[in-house]
Amino acid sequence: MSHDQNFKNLILDYPRQALAFFAEAEALDLPGEVRITPVRQEQLQERLGERFRELDIPLLVEWPKGERAALLFVIEEESDPQRFSIHRLVHYCTDLAELCQTDRVVPVVVFLRGGPSRRSLELHSERHTYLSFTFIACELAGMPYRRYRDSDNLVARLNLPNMRYEPAERVDVYAAAVRGLSTLEPDPERQLKYADFIDIYSAL
Repeated sequence: MSHDQNFKNLILDYPRQALAFFAEAEALDLPGEVRITPVRQEQLQERLGERFRELDIPLLVEWPKGERAALLFVIEEESDPQRFSIHRLVHYCTDLAELCQTDRVVPVVVFLRGGPSRRSLELHSERHTYLSFTFIACELAGMPYRRYRDSDNLVARLNLPNMRYEPAERVDVYAAAVRGLSTLEPDPERQLKYADFIDIYSAL
C-alpha cells in the first residue's frame, strides 16, 4: 500500500481543500482568487550523478495581483512516525526555498498514525541559537471524527476513516465519508477514484 501516492493524488486533485484541512492555521485567510500550483518534486543536484531529494507535495500559492509574496507549502505524508526525520524535513525546506528564491515556506507533515516525538529543531551554542525550525503536524488519528462528520471540505470527509472514533462508530464513519464524496464531488470518475480511498482506509 503506497500511502504516499494516495495522499499525493488527494492533495493534487484538491489542493485548496487540502491546505484548508491539513494546514488550517496558515490557509485560513487564503482568498478564493489565489493560484495554487504544484512545484517540481525532484530537487536540483549539486553534482550530476548524486542522489536527489524528492518531496511529497510542494504547493506554491500566488496572489493574482502580487499584493502578497508567494507562499510555499511543503506537505509530507508520514505513515510511520518512527521514520520521520526533522533533519530531512529541514533539508527539503531549505532546498526548496533556495530553488524558489523565497523565505516564505510552511512545512506541513500529515501523520497517518500517531505523531512525532520531536516537533522542533534548534542549532545553537551556549550563547546563540543559529537555526530554529518547527512545522505543522497534522495527526489524523488524533482528530475526533465527529468534528468533521458534516464538513463541506471534501478532503476532511474522505479522511474520516483515518480519524479517531469508537469501533461501534465505524459504519457511521464510512457512511459519512461516502455521503461527503457523493454530495461534494460531481465528477463520476473522481467519485469512483476516491470511493477506493474510503474503502482502503475504512477497512470494513
